[in-house]
Amino acid sequence: MSKRDDLIAKYAADMKDKLGVSPDMDLLTKVVIGCGPSIYNADAETVSGSDKTEVERVKTSYLVKKLGLADGPALDAAIQDVLAKYGSSNRNKYRAVIYYMLCVHFGKQAAYA
Repeated sequence: MSKRDDLIAKYAADMKDKLGVSPDMDLLTKVVIGCGPSIYNADAETVSGSDKTEVERVKTSYLVKKLGLADGPALDAAIQDVLAKYGSSNRNKYRAVIYYMLCVHFGKQAAYA
């Protein structure tokens, strides 16, 4: 298995264990590929829910630019909802998992078609 395949398996296991979600592996793979090289950097691989700059980056770079959503309070609420599901005590909130959850939340799977 490649390093990327190992990471995809890690993210899928994390979703099952911490979120109780069985991911669509095809969509998860596409989300991971879309994250690019950030998944190979320990700092960039995770999202700090308490860092307002990082949360804003998820909103502008992913939700607005990638998924094409209009900026507004619904985006902030969705990010906070996903972070709350992941758990504030969970230190490793993987970017790919958060992106996957947001993509499903907004029904924007077609962005990866």
